[in-house]
Amino acid sequence: MEASRNSPCRFVVDTMLGRLAKWLRLLGFDTLYQQHYAATTLHSFINDGRCLVTRSRKRLEEFSEAVCLNSESVGHQLGELQDKGLFSPPPEPFSRCIRCNMVLVETDPLAAKGEVPDYVIHTTATKMRQCPSCNRYYWPGTHRARMEAQLHHWGIKFTPP
Repeated sequence: MEASRNSPCRFVVDTMLGRLAKWLRLLGFDTLYQQHYAATTLHSFINDGRCLVTRSRKRLEEFSEAVCLNSESVGHQLGELQDKGLFSPPPEPFSRCIRCNMVLVETDPLAAKGEVPDYVIHTTATKMRQCPSCNRYYWPGTHRARMEAQLHHWGIKFTPP
Protein backbone atom coordinates (compact mmCIF):
# COMPACT_ATOMS: atom_id res chain seq x y z
CA MET A 1 0.00 0.00 0.00
CA GLU A 2 1.34 3.41 -0.90
CA ALA A 3 0.44 6.82 0.44
CA SER A 4 -1.69 8.97 -1.80
CA ARG A 5 0.23 11.68 -3.62
CA ASN A 6 -1.64 14.37 -1.70
CA SER A 7 -1.60 13.09 1.86
CA PRO A 8 0.78 11.17 4.11
CA CYS A 9 0.15 7.51 4.79
CA ARG A 10 -2.00 6.69 7.82
CA PHE A 11 -0.90 3.62 9.74
CA VAL A 12 -2.30 1.01 12.07
CA VAL A 13 0.63 -0.68 13.81
CA ASP A 14 0.43 -4.26 15.06
CA THR A 15 0.67 -5.11 18.75
CA MET A 16 4.37 -6.00 18.70
CA LEU A 17 5.43 -2.64 17.26
CA GLY A 18 4.68 -0.11 20.01
CA ARG A 19 8.06 1.61 19.80
CA LEU A 20 7.64 1.98 16.05
CA ALA A 21 4.23 3.60 16.62
CA LYS A 22 5.85 6.22 18.87
CA TRP A 23 8.48 7.11 16.25
CA LEU A 24 5.90 7.25 13.44
CA ARG A 25 3.84 9.67 15.53
CA LEU A 26 6.98 11.68 16.27
CA LEU A 27 7.51 11.97 12.50
CA GLY A 28 3.94 13.28 12.24
CA PHE A 29 2.20 10.19 10.86
CA ASP A 30 -1.36 9.42 11.97
CA THR A 31 -0.63 6.08 13.67
CA LEU A 32 -3.06 3.88 15.57
CA TYR A 33 -1.66 1.42 18.09
CA GLN A 34 -3.15 -0.74 20.80
CA GLN A 35 -2.08 -3.90 22.59
CA HIS A 36 -4.83 -6.09 21.12
CA TYR A 37 -6.87 -5.95 17.94
CA ALA A 38 -9.90 -7.97 16.92
CA ALA A 39 -9.70 -9.03 13.27
CA THR A 40 -12.87 -7.06 12.53
CA THR A 41 -11.27 -3.92 13.96
CA LEU A 42 -8.20 -4.32 11.75
CA HIS A 43 -10.43 -4.87 8.69
CA SER A 44 -12.28 -1.66 9.59
CA PHE A 45 -9.04 0.33 9.90
CA ILE A 46 -7.76 -1.02 6.57
CA ASN A 47 -11.10 -0.29 4.87
CA ASP A 48 -10.74 3.25 6.24
CA GLY A 49 -7.51 3.60 4.24
CA ARG A 50 -4.93 2.78 6.89
CA CYS A 51 -1.81 0.77 6.13
CA LEU A 52 -1.39 -2.20 8.48
CA VAL A 53 2.23 -2.62 9.59
CA THR A 54 3.17 -5.95 11.16
CA ARG A 55 6.02 -8.36 11.77
CA SER A 56 3.65 -11.33 11.98
CA ARG A 57 3.60 -13.80 9.07
CA LYS A 58 0.23 -15.03 10.38
CA ARG A 59 -1.23 -11.50 10.13
CA LEU A 60 0.19 -11.22 6.62
CA GLU A 61 -1.70 -14.39 5.62
CA GLU A 62 -4.94 -12.85 6.89
CA PHE A 63 -4.23 -9.31 5.62
CA SER A 64 -2.37 -9.67 2.32
CA GLU A 65 -2.27 -5.87 1.85
CA ALA A 66 -0.31 -5.44 5.10
CA VAL A 67 3.29 -4.29 5.13
CA CYS A 68 5.40 -6.96 6.81
CA LEU A 69 8.64 -5.73 8.35
CA ASN A 70 11.66 -7.98 8.75
CA SER A 71 13.73 -6.03 11.26
CA GLU A 72 13.45 -6.04 15.04
CA SER A 73 15.16 -2.63 15.30
CA VAL A 74 13.01 0.52 15.22
CA GLY A 75 15.57 2.37 13.10
CA HIS A 76 15.64 -0.40 10.52
CA GLN A 77 11.82 -0.70 10.61
CA LEU A 78 11.52 3.01 9.83
CA GLY A 79 14.05 2.51 7.05
CA GLU A 80 11.98 -0.34 5.60
CA LEU A 81 8.86 1.86 5.54
CA GLN A 82 10.82 4.74 4.01
CA ASP A 83 12.28 2.41 1.34
CA LYS A 84 8.76 1.22 0.45
CA GLY A 85 7.80 4.84 -0.33
CA LEU A 86 5.40 5.17 2.60
CA PHE A 87 6.97 8.40 3.88
CA SER A 88 6.06 10.45 0.81
CA PRO A 89 4.73 13.03 1.03
CA PRO A 90 6.23 13.59 4.46
CA PRO A 91 4.03 14.93 7.25
CA GLU A 92 5.11 17.62 9.70
CA PRO A 93 7.42 16.10 12.34
CA PHE A 94 6.70 16.81 16.00
CA SER A 95 3.08 17.66 15.18
CA ARG A 96 1.36 14.73 16.96
CA CYS A 97 1.17 13.53 20.54
CA ILE A 98 3.36 10.44 20.84
CA ARG A 99 0.94 9.00 23.42
CA CYS A 100 -2.51 9.85 22.00
CA ASN A 101 -1.82 10.39 18.28
CA MET A 102 -3.75 13.67 18.38
CA VAL A 103 -2.59 16.66 16.35
CA LEU A 104 -0.92 19.12 18.71
CA VAL A 105 -2.22 22.68 18.99
CA GLU A 106 -0.23 25.81 19.70
CA THR A 107 -0.69 27.07 23.22
CA ASP A 108 0.27 30.05 25.30
CA PRO A 109 3.30 29.07 27.39
CA LEU A 110 1.82 30.96 30.35
CA ALA A 111 -1.03 28.43 30.36
CA ALA A 112 1.59 25.77 31.13
CA LYS A 113 2.85 27.55 34.26
CA GLY A 114 3.18 24.99 37.01
CA GLU A 115 3.08 22.13 34.50
CA VAL A 116 6.49 22.64 32.89
CA PRO A 117 9.77 24.02 34.23
CA ASP A 118 9.82 27.85 34.46
CA TYR A 119 12.78 28.18 32.09
CA VAL A 120 10.69 26.47 29.37
CA ILE A 121 8.00 29.14 29.62
CA HIS A 122 10.61 31.88 29.14
CA THR A 123 12.53 30.21 26.30
CA THR A 124 9.69 28.82 24.15
CA ALA A 125 7.41 31.82 23.95
CA THR A 126 5.91 30.94 20.56
CA LYS A 127 6.84 27.30 20.11
CA MET A 128 4.88 25.41 22.78
CA ARG A 129 2.22 22.92 21.75
CA GLN A 130 -0.27 20.88 23.72
CA CYS A 131 -2.20 17.68 23.13
CA PRO A 132 -5.93 18.48 23.21
CA SER A 133 -6.67 14.96 24.48
CA CYS A 134 -4.17 14.20 27.27
CA ASN A 135 -3.05 17.84 27.81
CA ARG A 136 0.64 16.91 27.59
CA TYR A 137 2.91 19.83 26.65
CA TYR A 138 5.57 19.72 23.93
CA TRP A 139 8.33 22.23 23.18
CA PRO A 140 11.58 22.24 21.21
CA GLY A 141 14.34 21.37 23.62
CA THR A 142 17.33 19.10 23.96
CA HIS A 143 15.05 16.04 23.81
CA ARG A 144 13.89 17.07 20.33
CA ALA A 145 17.47 17.65 19.21
CA ARG A 146 18.38 14.14 20.39
CA MET A 147 15.39 12.65 18.54
CA GLU A 148 16.31 14.51 15.34
CA ALA A 149 19.91 13.27 15.67
CA GLN A 150 18.67 9.71 16.14
CA LEU A 151 16.48 9.95 13.01
CA HIS A 152 19.45 11.29 11.02
CA HIS A 153 21.62 8.46 12.38
CA TRP A 154 19.01 5.95 11.16
CA GLY A 155 18.96 7.62 7.74
CA ILE A 156 15.35 8.77 7.99
CA LYS A 157 14.67 11.76 5.76
CA PHE A 158 12.45 14.48 7.20
CA THR A 159 12.21 18.24 7.19
CA PRO A 160 12.70 19.65 10.71
CA PRO A 161 9.95 22.06 11.78
